[in-house]
Amino acid sequence: MSTWKKLFAILFPLFVLLPAACARLAVKPPSVTVAGIEIIEAGFFEQRFAFTLRVQNPNEIDIPLKGLRFAVEINGRPFARGVSDQVVTIPRLGEEIIDVTAVSTITGLLRLVDEWRRGDATSLSYRISGTLSTALPGGIDFEESGVLETPRPTRDNSSHDDD
Repeated sequence: MSTWKKLFAILFPLFVLLPAACARLAVKPPSVTVAGIEIIEAGFFEQRFAFTLRVQNPNEIDIPLKGLRFAVEINGRPFARGVSDQVVTIPRLGEEIIDVTAVSTITGLLRLVDEWRRGDATSLSYRISGTLSTALPGGIDFEESGVLETPRPTRDNSSHDDD
């Protein structure tokens, strides 16, 4: 058997199987949603928030995270940005809760409070996007959105007497 035929016999199966192997290794982006938010510190120029993020892994393999960066928009406007170097492994077909800190400027907070006060915001639409830092080059980008109904003050008329 000639050298070319031997080389072809070795490389041909490799070229046939390589695309299938790469497709198997393709990682679907995890779902990252806001599970909770609390104010940590409210200064005049900026506010710090504790975000609880739920990361769900739809893949057949564990995803080891080395950290993440994210931005949150509320009602289509930038609200807060955050980063974390927390190391966690999202189990295959599983989920993890990650607590992270984010910073917002006074402008974003005042705009949100003003919309709520005027009654313009009967619900809060949010969008969270960012990158999960992994061993993969460039990490894994994510983007999720949702809507939260805002609580409205109610007036209790049962305590008033009509005498």
